[in-house]
Amino acid sequence: MEKVKPRPSRSYGQYCGLARTLDVVGDRWSLLIVRELLLGPMRYGELVAALGGIATNLLADRLRSLETCGVIERRPGQTSGVVYALTSWGSNLRETIEPLIRWSFPLMVSGRGDDAFQPRWLAVALPALLRDRTAAPPTELGIDVADLFMTLRIDEHGPHVTIQPDRRPDTILEAEPEVILGLAADAIGIDEALGQANVHGDPRVVRAVLTGAPK
Repeated sequence: MEKVKPRPSRSYGQYCGLARTLDVVGDRWSLLIVRELLLGPMRYGELVAALGGIATNLLADRLRSLETCGVIERRPGQTSGVVYALTSWGSNLRETIEPLIRWSFPLMVSGRGDDAFQPRWLAVALPALLRDRTAAPPTELGIDVADLFMTLRIDEHGPHVTIQPDRRPDTILEAEPEVILGLAADAIGIDEALGQANVHGDPRVVRAVLTGAPK
């Protein structure tokens, strides 16, 4: 078992796994910081931009707390400075975040409204929503949403998303995030979704990846 650091000074003071988890990541913004870092290490300025709305002093406080508890760590950047990254223990929070994403879908069906949206958040949501989907041989779908390109790959191990891949798949889906989420969550039908999207390539790949239908 990995050794972790002591709990923060603010604590529920309960010998309960849920309470002790909330001691570490229950503060406002903490799990959203983890969400960002699930996609890879980030600089402080990148986190500020991705978490639009967080005060810089609050972000600094949350990063210190998560680092003290062993959830994140600082590493040298590729060129200069430092980046923040999840530790191996912190990365295990994916197992907590993905069920919360699935649980949240009734809260999402009303649409985006005035809420902020970062297309990179789909890269966390899609593997969560498609967790039981497998394919052999593997199938890949490019997704172009809000000026960000990602590849969704389904193989025998499940779904995986790569942001800004070096190679683009032959089939690309261009759609609004609500359409992509609705398809992945089986909340809207494929024909309705394709009526609101553009497909470059083979529509059967879209059906196979996002609905599990055979190509």
